[in-house]
Amino acid sequence: MSSAPNGLPRYPIVQGPMAGGASCPPLVAAVCEAGGLGYLAGGYKTADGMYQEIKQTRGLTRRPFGVNLFMPQTGYVDPAAVETYRGQLAGEAGWYEVSLTAEDTVGNCDDGYEAKLAILLEDPVPEVSFTFGTPAPDVLARLRGAGTRTVVTVTSVEEARSAQAAGADAVCVQGIEAGGHQGTHRDDPETDGTAGVGLLALVAQVREAVALPVIAAGGLMRGAQIAAVLAAGADSAQLGTAFLACPESGAHPLHKKALTDPMFPHTELTRAFTGRPARGLVNRFVREHGPYAPAAYPQVHHMTAGLRKAAAAAGDPQGMSLWAGQGHRLARALPAGELVEVLAAELAGAQNALNAMQMRRTS
Repeated sequence: MSSAPNGLPRYPIVQGPMAGGASCPPLVAAVCEAGGLGYLAGGYKTADGMYQEIKQTRGLTRRPFGVNLFMPQTGYVDPAAVETYRGQLAGEAGWYEVSLTAEDTVGNCDDGYEAKLAILLEDPVPEVSFTFGTPAPDVLARLRGAGTRTVVTVTSVEEARSAQAAGADAVCVQGIEAGGHQGTHRDDPETDGTAGVGLLALVAQVREAVALPVIAAGGLMRGAQIAAVLAAGADSAQLGTAFLACPESGAHPLHKKALTDPMFPHTELTRAFTGRPARGLVNRFVREHGPYAPAAYPQVHHMTAGLRKAAAAAGDPQGMSLWAGQGHRLARALPAGELVEVLAAELAGAQNALNAMQMRRTS
């Protein structure tokens, strides 16, 4: 049995959407079939590309799954800062024999948001989450009317309150430990993103501030950690890096290997690859360019796309964006369905141990 009697996932385990190819239909379907909630990443895809993945996933599972969208970026970006960074990357471009053309800095600031939204309203999926902001109330209402549950990623109490006021059905509370982009609604150019709050503290704060279901995300790799966030007030737990090493994951083999490679022992938040704070393994590119990268998303993302692709083709993880949460060394290269079952067993074991401890103390 892979789902609860009401059709919801059997376990409070969500496979986080990882843009860039990792959250592919085979991974999503395997998680859903095992009793978790799988998530496609709509970010960086065309609207048609997203729709094709939705259709493929439907062909692999009849269980509920979700789709994540990036909110359009409207903040000011300094063109001079982008051009300065282009100059700093000239050596990389020469090394990998990649051209950094002017068009790369323009990019697509709305990520095809309206076209993707139109598809999800026309042909609804069970759940849609949003990153980098809160949709307009009418958007959330229209999705709800189509039978879709909506989730807004938040990194603070203020963002959670904004999501509730707009009519979101739930919030995904992202701690500073999370891999990939910080889902902050406003990227402050004066910071590097390190002002974030740890997951357990943030879950408790949001739980007391809003009356919405809470999905906890950030550095979770074991069932005991899931038990901890549930005890802190979360309704479910979202894991991204934990599923990155699965054979069904679309992540590059070098990325999967790097998660547990002693050569990459640490993570940090960096703007080096995209112009927005994102947590990844510290490699040469992060060390050399992170201190100088401007707050310019998605312009820097488009500028470095060719570099990252060339580094991967050359088998060079030192030039790749190796997104990972703080718990990356605990990654297990298990089939996704097996990983869900292992996490569920660990969760049950941790909860049983806690219950037994409480019984001993009260007896």
